[in-house]
Amino acid sequence: MRDPRIDKLARVLVHYSTKVRKGQLVRLTSSPEAMPLLEAIYEQCIDAGAHVLFDCAPEQFTDIFFERASKDQLRYVNPITKYAMKQIDVAISIKATTNTKSQTNVDPKKQALASTARKPLVKTFFNRAAEGSLKWVTTLYPTPSGAQNASMSLRDYEEFVFNAGHLDKDDPVAEWKKIAKRQQKLTDYLNKDSKEVRFQTANGTDLTVNVEDMTWINCFGDCNFPDGEVFTGPNLKAKDGGVNGVVKYSFPACHMGREVNDIELTFEKGKVVQAKSSNDLAFLKKMLALDPGASRVGEVAIGTNYQIQQYTKNTLFDEKIGGTFHLAVGAGYPESGNSNQSGLHWDMVCDMRFGGSITVDGKVISRDGVFTNKTWPSM
Repeated sequence: MRDPRIDKLARVLVHYSTKVRKGQLVRLTSSPEAMPLLEAIYEQCIDAGAHVLFDCAPEQFTDIFFERASKDQLRYVNPITKYAMKQIDVAISIKATTNTKSQTNVDPKKQALASTARKPLVKTFFNRAAEGSLKWVTTLYPTPSGAQNASMSLRDYEEFVFNAGHLDKDDPVAEWKKIAKRQQKLTDYLNKDSKEVRFQTANGTDLTVNVEDMTWINCFGDCNFPDGEVFTGPNLKAKDGGVNGVVKYSFPACHMGREVNDIELTFEKGKVVQAKSSNDLAFLKKMLALDPGASRVGEVAIGTNYQIQQYTKNTLFDEKIGGTFHLAVGAGYPESGNSNQSGLHWDMVCDMRFGGSITVDGKVISRDGVFTNKTWPSM
């Protein structure tokens, strides 16, 4: 018998997050590790009258690919994949890793080649999502590997994952609708003539982001699940380049199976001019040099999910931690007004709960990870 929370999650993803309708083509992507959730989602999609395209491969295939692929193979993008990206109506992706460190020893040059090759796919995905012709959601299925990475038992990790999505509630959708209303108040405030956001922390972060004429987006379980953030993109066309200053990230930044610690980025006129880290600096620099857009910021966001307070080395959860902010170097979301294009989209999270502030046009709106307006998201 399946865990009833899995069935509840499947219903939320299909009927709330992506609103699957009769006749739509749904691409369901994961690995066999997530089979219980895959089955539950498939059932919900079939009952909704949709058609399902499976993209389900063992994680080991990726290991084999990077171990054996030639340069031509690394650069190759399957035309069927290109076609599917233009045809699907809904994309549901489930992260279910069996080894969080599987790509740690892969040559960064190989990863860069593969990421660059996927740039057209990334562009199509972001553009279709922005225009509304593609609905998507990404979630996570708890595995022993993920639990170990988070320093939890599997049972504790399952509780953490499901509770972060309010699946412990009788009606999680009703809970997310309440969250959406509180976040919308914050979103409306930020969209009302905001020009500059300044992030400062006790560890030395002092970063200014130009958000004039940009659009802040309220995220409440419709794209990521669990969710809980408001985001926009910097105005890269501004005279100041959109982003200036220094950000010292609090948590390790995980990308393509690697974990880079103590990242410090210095921005001048919107571009990274200096990058530091305590390990794997070559990989960090290789990713930032992936293409012209990789060293610029595509997203700036504020985490608002106070149900999540523990760092787990999984960006899907860590970037939502209430009392944090994050930047993504690389591709931006067109719906925010940011047009940065790249084969990279790497979120990095900065904790503000222990001596941090967010200032909008000279007014402090968050101190030590807590919003000054009590009608906005809170514990």
